[in-house]
Amino acid sequence: MLNPVAWFHAPKINVICKEYEREESMLVNAHAIAERLVTKGKELFDAPVDIVQFTSDEEANRLLNNLNEYPHAFVLACVMDRQMKAELAWLIPYRFATKLGSFKFSTLESLTIQDIRVLMTEPAHLHRFPEKMSKVFFEAISTIRNRYGGNAAQIWANRPSSAKVVYEFLQFRGAGPKIATMAANILARELKVPFSDYFSIDISVDIHVRRVLGRLGLVNSEASIEEIIYRVRSLHPEFPGLMDFPAWEIGRNWCKPKQPLCKECYMRDLCHYTNNS
Repeated sequence: MLNPVAWFHAPKINVICKEYEREESMLVNAHAIAERLVTKGKELFDAPVDIVQFTSDEEANRLLNNLNEYPHAFVLACVMDRQMKAELAWLIPYRFATKLGSFKFSTLESLTIQDIRVLMTEPAHLHRFPEKMSKVFFEAISTIRNRYGGNAAQIWANRPSSAKVVYEFLQFRGAGPKIATMAANILARELKVPFSDYFSIDISVDIHVRRVLGRLGLVNSEASIEEIIYRVRSLHPEFPGLMDFPAWEIGRNWCKPKQPLCKECYMRDLCHYTNNS
């Protein structure tokens, strides 16, 4: 005869077992997803140094890639990169250079805030928020002069820790963790600047990264930025930022907000969204 206590608890035990199996399956899948994203990230990290295509303008790209003569161009582009299309924000240092006829730091540090406002607004606005970003640009020049003696390359000199580089970028007005980790990631991943470690280079959460990680099933759709960052850290703590560019690229090229191109995406066999829609 069936024990009535055992009979009473049997359905609950079955439900708990199925839930446990589901969570174990999701955990295995999460590690498989992370491994593939990290592999893609390592391909870029291990690739030979090349001109980074920040914009569609080759002259602008040469300026931004020239860390030996114009390290401040890279830093100023980073602090401009918010609230507008990245390609346009990264053009701003070059637009200044063409108007000034030079982008030497000695030229920039002679500019007044009014000079920068004019350069930022005439004949056309270079940023969506020219007044605000003129102040950011002006104060960034002051920070480079006062904190680094006019040489922005001091930020990443002598194989610093990743935490130090992120910290230094946070000293610039308007540069929060997203910009600071993006800057450190680009320096390490694409410009091949050597760091002593990569623990503090997190993923930079934007609309593409959030959408891709949510659809893959790594985080829920309501996850906060902090939750996403710590989730990625838990999956690849030695260099969380390796997952950044692959996730961003997937979102930009295939994982569209509407009508995603799932059949063209290399994550389709592991993707929760693809396999459950």
